[in-house]
Amino acid sequence: MKSILPYTDEHKMFRAGFARFVENEIAPYYDQWEKDKIIPRQLYEKMANYGYYNPDGDPEYDGDGGDFLYWQIILEELGRKGFLSVHNIVTAAIMIPYFDAFATKEQKDRWLRDLNTAKKLCGLCITEPGTGSDVQGITTRAVKDGDDWIINGSKMFISNAINADMFVVAARTKFDGKPSEGMSLFVVEKGTPGMEIGPQIEKIGQHAQDTCPVYFDNCRVPAANLLGKENHGFVQMMHRLGRERLSIALLAVANSEGALELTVKYTNERQVFGKPLASYQNTQFVLAELATRVAMGRAFVEKCILLEMAGENIDVAAAMAKNYTCELQNLVMHKCLQLFGGYGYCTEYEISRRFVDARIQSIYGGTTEVMKMITARALYSGKL
Repeated sequence: MKSILPYTDEHKMFRAGFARFVENEIAPYYDQWEKDKIIPRQLYEKMANYGYYNPDGDPEYDGDGGDFLYWQIILEELGRKGFLSVHNIVTAAIMIPYFDAFATKEQKDRWLRDLNTAKKLCGLCITEPGTGSDVQGITTRAVKDGDDWIINGSKMFISNAINADMFVVAARTKFDGKPSEGMSLFVVEKGTPGMEIGPQIEKIGQHAQDTCPVYFDNCRVPAANLLGKENHGFVQMMHRLGRERLSIALLAVANSEGALELTVKYTNERQVFGKPLASYQNTQFVLAELATRVAMGRAFVEKCILLEMAGENIDVAAAMAKNYTCELQNLVMHKCLQLFGGYGYCTEYEISRRFVDARIQSIYGGTTEVMKMITARALYSGKL
């Protein structure tokens, strides 16, 4: 089905080049990275050298100055191949725009060139042990002390915690008023006294994506590391969540399409009672239904991409897209694995990795239930 996105010849050349990069620089090593439980940070530096790390970054700070379609191509190619553990790419797509939007010139001069070229990697510390998707429930505190802020609290499920050189940390800086008020964002560099990276969390999927808790115990951060305005952190986080959720939805669609391609190939080759599995009506109907729903998901995600590129507010649309596509992704993996039979339960078959990797998609970036709450509020307020 033809895409509605306005690809130029440059976009098409970019896709062809990145597809070759994935085939040569990621595919041969991915299984070992999963066993090692880490993506070597050299991969991101190599991606930056080829212009594949932050394609829409500010050219003034060594970004490539492209549009969001370049990000869409990167996420799509990784998702289709099932390489979801290359998660720092998602983080870069989300994190670097925080610096573009909210950093002072001094902060950009200090950090943004290294971030755009992957010389420094950044993590995002929002989720806490007791809050999950409830961003308003953040309890990590930052208290002013002279020219510094002192941060105390714990963060959980922090992506890229081992590889990251710095973190954007959400902390409460005002302790009365509405829960959404009084939060601020701080840049905390790894090695700052009082910050500790906990042991890597054992997960059922995306093993090569390093995930750890991060602890702050009287962590002293210079006032110059405040990112954006004091007590405006919640608004700043909401400003970026639509793009994050759209990126996750795009991964979900591409990963589902890749799983369908794998399954079509397998069912054509697999013989059952003397005939290809693909010749049975049940197989055809299952895959036809999934293909139809994935095509519908892609159409909506592509519409969201166009809205994002036009500068529209996509908060509600992105929540709807993430809800639909991530739940669908899990259904696709379940149905496709079933068609592989016993082989689908074997780790040597790629569908098994896709099955476990997909499960987190309906959780991180805001759970499906939270996406439904956002959509329902828009529906009842007449904004949908």
